[in-house]
Amino acid sequence: MPDAITIPAPADFHVHLRHLKMAHLVVPHVRKGGFSLAYVMPNLNPPITTTAMALDYKAQLQAIDPSVDYLMTLYLSPDLTPDEIVKAKQAGIAGVKSYPRGVTTNSDGGIESYEMYFPVFEAMQRVDMVLNLHGEIPSDPATASNFLHFVVFSDIGTEHLPFPRLRIVLEHATTRAAVEAVKACGPTVACTITAHHLALTVDDWAGQSFHFCKPVAKYPDDREALRQVIREGHPRFFLGSDSAPHPIEAKSTSTPTHGCAAGVYTSPVLLPLTAHLLESFGALDKLEGFASTFGRRFYQRELQAGQSQPVVLQRTKELVAEKYEAEGADVVPFWAGKPLDWQIVS
Repeated sequence: MPDAITIPAPADFHVHLRHLKMAHLVVPHVRKGGFSLAYVMPNLNPPITTTAMALDYKAQLQAIDPSVDYLMTLYLSPDLTPDEIVKAKQAGIAGVKSYPRGVTTNSDGGIESYEMYFPVFEAMQRVDMVLNLHGEIPSDPATASNFLHFVVFSDIGTEHLPFPRLRIVLEHATTRAAVEAVKACGPTVACTITAHHLALTVDDWAGQSFHFCKPVAKYPDDREALRQVIREGHPRFFLGSDSAPHPIEAKSTSTPTHGCAAGVYTSPVLLPLTAHLLESFGALDKLEGFASTFGRRFYQRELQAGQSQPVVLQRTKELVAEKYEAEGADVVPFWAGKPLDWQIVS
């Protein structure tokens, strides 16, 4: 077993950085967790729906920590037009995020049908922007569906047919069915996997609010499918943390009319946590591909000569902090109070 690992420029291809006081607390944690690239989600309140809003948000993040490469996204909404897609591409916006209505934090303005967005998808295909899919369906008693049911690509595949060159990422896969469906697709379809879904199953979040996120962790066989595709070194599956900070009060309190917030926060320990988990199921040798190379290749953000920004992990036990707080904001990290076998040393 190695005692040290060097990873060139780890990249997190799905992270929530919030705004205001919470952003000032969590944005520096991207670097603290070992990452130099952050693919930033647009579900603020109000959501990031225009190029101007995305650039303004990026400037706010850069003012907090200019050392990170922030890839910005737009929120798919009825107001998004093909012309705005062209404008966004020219401004360096990387993708468009699709949220089904009401399935996660700040998704009340999400979509219910894809057909109305075909002109937008055509423009995205033409300028080569990525479509990021929150592959989860809202609860519906009429169809016996709920948030334990993850959308499988049989649904998305139909939408993908008119746009064979549109690059699509299924975000935060949690089921064996999702893994197999993405594997069956061609090179334009990829998938992110979170660190926490490599650890959790349904028993871990039922009754433990700090493990509750959407999509929820599923069954042991589903978790094993996520682990197995990483062990295989499949190049279209890569790390997207879905690190989603919420104030401690929002995570730890619940009432009959208001449940706890959905989100697991991994940013400050992300690379050590990912190494710890991959080693636990025999995939430590796949860390570089999973946490850097594969995602960068799919998003066309491959490193150039002299841009490696390597991060060195050393085998040493250290307890994860119980909480982080600053400037009137607080958050509990995943794995709080527990030891990790790897730490960043440079």
